[in-house]
Amino acid sequence: MTLAAVHLYRLFSWSRILSKHGVLKPAEKATIIPASLRFAMRLTRLGSKVPTPPDYASAFVALGPAAIKFGQTLATRPDLIGEDTANRLSCLQDSVLPVPFEDIRKVIEDSLGCSIETSFRFFNEIPIGSASIAQVYQAETHEGTTVAVKVLRPGIKQAFQKATETYEWAADKIESLNDEFTRLRPKLVVKTFRQWTVRELDLRREAASASELAENMAAEPNFKVPEIDWSRTSQSIMTMQWIDGIKLSDRQKLIDAGYDLKSLAQCLVHSFLRQAIADGFFHADLHHGNLFVLKDGSLAVVDFGIMGRIDRKARRWLAEILYGLITGNYARIAEIHFEAGYVPQHHSMAEFTTALRAIGEPIRGLSVSDISISHMLDGLFAITREFDMPTQPHLLLLQKTMVVVEGVATSLHPEINLWDTAEPFVKEWLRAELGPEAHIAEQFHKTMRSIKRIPELIDRIDQYYPPMTVEDTLYPSSEKIVVKPNLDRYVFSLILIAFIVGLIIGHYQFFNPHF
Repeated sequence: MTLAAVHLYRLFSWSRILSKHGVLKPAEKATIIPASLRFAMRLTRLGSKVPTPPDYASAFVALGPAAIKFGQTLATRPDLIGEDTANRLSCLQDSVLPVPFEDIRKVIEDSLGCSIETSFRFFNEIPIGSASIAQVYQAETHEGTTVAVKVLRPGIKQAFQKATETYEWAADKIESLNDEFTRLRPKLVVKTFRQWTVRELDLRREAASASELAENMAAEPNFKVPEIDWSRTSQSIMTMQWIDGIKLSDRQKLIDAGYDLKSLAQCLVHSFLRQAIADGFFHADLHHGNLFVLKDGSLAVVDFGIMGRIDRKARRWLAEILYGLITGNYARIAEIHFEAGYVPQHHSMAEFTTALRAIGEPIRGLSVSDISISHMLDGLFAITREFDMPTQPHLLLLQKTMVVVEGVATSLHPEINLWDTAEPFVKEWLRAELGPEAHIAEQFHKTMRSIKRIPELIDRIDQYYPPMTVEDTLYPSSEKIVVKPNLDRYVFSLILIAFIVGLIIGHYQFFNPHF
């Protein structure tokens, strides 16, 4: 167990670096931070020339790989660090100096249990990418397939373990400072960070995420996910299909190549909505650098370290919230928040409805082409403090990804709008999820589950009321429960009658909600 003194020393060292780059200066003015802690922050920058505005990228790169990834986590929490800071962290360049190839060679050969030459016919020793956790190389297999090989940096697991321990220790102390920090749940931020890094530090998990996404996106022919070479993939190395295309960040090159930028933007929006709303499993890092345009005009995505999940119930809530903001049904949105537990029950639903109206009314009457979903979500989450709403990390991650997707799509085709493009998809999904056909299917599914449980219920009854034996008949005991011969039939009849009555009640509730 790491001593508190060690954590304090690490925090002081990190604070010095952050202060030199001006990162802590905004926090010195935050009233929710105790005055003693703000004073300590000012001390850490004594003698340093603080840049304006803060240089977030250089600060987190100077802190090391773990800090770079933690900065990406913080970028998903504008409610915690502020919208401006979150936007600056979104620009954080996830790149560091590469590790010498000899060290990488050892990781590859230890992972695969053989020499590089045994697994690959050609292996380019110069990395095409050097990130905080891993480095990526181009190689060719003996079968003649060009592949991308991602390799964990040596010692990265130990470095992340040390950093995460201190993050957890600090988060625990911060959360106990006041009620506002308790609501913001910094411990949950660190927990989310740990979950991300656990996935990224085991490349088999990242490969599995890519495989799952590819399976889900089979219905989108214009959106490609590279295939995984499982025979050359392990905990520390991942081999996948090489993506030969133009990065989405190179707009002029895309124009020169004759690609339809509007179609590319629409493809990106549709594919993201299918991931987030239809499947509930989405790529949460869809920035320009991770997206490529292939020769056939389709989009391809790489880097599956940060993925998001939303369960079916939360997706339905989110869809109803978005649709309610568009249609002005603020009362229903408020009900959803209280039903979901997003708003504590001691608050007034009527007051919350009014707060929602303040967000929705400014967009009422506007064309859908003038409405930004990301701005709507920003406004929606802005009222969380007033109503003591606990942070929902999965929704915040979705919000942040949606903002990025909207930005990327707009950079390709400035006239495009996320809602305008998404409207047919969202309406169809809502109809499928909330329409009468979906309700009938859901009720049928529940009924079938109940029917399947009947044998189990009968078995349980037999355990409590076993059938009479010959011995029980010949030698009755006052201490034994006397079971009537027709008890099993009687109990089964009661169950059957109860089940039929339940079906009748369910039928009337379905066709008459006020029954």
